[in-house]
Amino acid sequence: MTTTGVKPRLSLVRILEMNLGFLGLQFSFGLQQGNMTPIYSYLGASEAALPVLQLAGPITGLLVQPLIGALSDRTDSRWGRRTPYFIFGAMLCAIGLFFMPLSSSLLMAVSMLWILDGGNNITMEPYRAYVSDRLDESQHQIGFLTQSAFTGLAQMLAFLTPSLLVWWGMDQDWVDAHNIPYTARIAFMVGAFLSLTTILWSIWRVPELPLTPEQRAHIAAQPTGFGATLREIGGAIRDMPIAMRKLALMSLFQWYAMAAYWAYVIYAIGRSVYGTDVPTSSGFHSAVLTNGEMAAFYNGVAFVAAFAMVPLARRIGAASLHAVCLVIAGAGMLWLPHITEKWMLFLPAIGVGLGWASIMGNPYVILAGSIPAERTGVYMGIFNMMIVIPMLLLAATLPFYYAPLMNSDPRHVLTLCGLLMFCAAAAVWSVRERNTQGLPVGAVAE
Repeated sequence: MTTTGVKPRLSLVRILEMNLGFLGLQFSFGLQQGNMTPIYSYLGASEAALPVLQLAGPITGLLVQPLIGALSDRTDSRWGRRTPYFIFGAMLCAIGLFFMPLSSSLLMAVSMLWILDGGNNITMEPYRAYVSDRLDESQHQIGFLTQSAFTGLAQMLAFLTPSLLVWWGMDQDWVDAHNIPYTARIAFMVGAFLSLTTILWSIWRVPELPLTPEQRAHIAAQPTGFGATLREIGGAIRDMPIAMRKLALMSLFQWYAMAAYWAYVIYAIGRSVYGTDVPTSSGFHSAVLTNGEMAAFYNGVAFVAAFAMVPLARRIGAASLHAVCLVIAGAGMLWLPHITEKWMLFLPAIGVGLGWASIMGNPYVILAGSIPAERTGVYMGIFNMMIVIPMLLLAATLPFYYAPLMNSDPRHVLTLCGLLMFCAAAAVWSVRERNTQGLPVGAVAE
């Protein structure tokens, strides 16, 4: 399908405003990464069970994002094509965030995570498709790398909030009747506010472009109904571009590693720096805060690096740049378990931050340039399947090898993460194709 007219180029300020909602969305993800496994431990969960308890994210991502992506491709409403999904998803996210730190049992915490992840996933892929819809192709790099920058900034703030509260006088060991620190309660409620308000600001300041007559005609010609949507997803998988197929192997290694890292880094720090594996101890509370500070630092690195990557991606291509960043991140993960001093944790965090900045930007630059515009939503959703399937594999496999292969030691899990990042770098290296101008994938002519 072709469209008439040219999309207006947006100023940097407008591009920042349209991606502000990503700040609220990623603040939510940052809170999950930094606090969900400790909350589960406070409520009595074992270390080996942590990936299973985190299944809400990958399962809702697997089921919701492709479905919502396909539905949003076919939506022609008075409020816009993607906007209804933004608002509904943000409301669910805010509800989940508000009630999560009030959990009185594992069942309640898991239930709130399902609501929270449902809201996040309803919002996520329409948001990425909105950026592709709204920006001219020449601005895709700055658009997606700006999302990456907001990811770094938002998660930096989310991870740092509990430590800021402690620095401002709160007791890190002040907990409720269910062992959940009050610092976590305040951080989650701040996240509930941001998740809703930033989305509303973005769609108010940079509304969607009106659909062209060709787009409306294309939507009207599509079959309707749930079955038609499922057939559209199946057809899109069948017709998947070659570059996207190659990204699947990269995603397998990359996201298995990241999910395992997020699940076990606090426990590794607890053992190596604070000498404890007891979740209710003051040393473990210190490990949670230290991980928050370290994660805030690497997300700050990601925030700055995302903008610095724009000219590099233009010159050498997004695929080559991504491979280099994954190698650096893998080296950081290999080093981290051997550190026994808190201050030294921030050195490998630089590598993790560079990798994270690239993960949240460069694969989408490659993807946006290889998929048909009229199927952006469904392909963004399918690409998310390549993210969540590795997370499901982690939950299905790690509980069985955590004791016999990892010796029930989370530091060995981080070593595995580093090796898998190297594998992901080798996989993405094969995507170094040439675009129609003879330039590397993701590069543009000067």
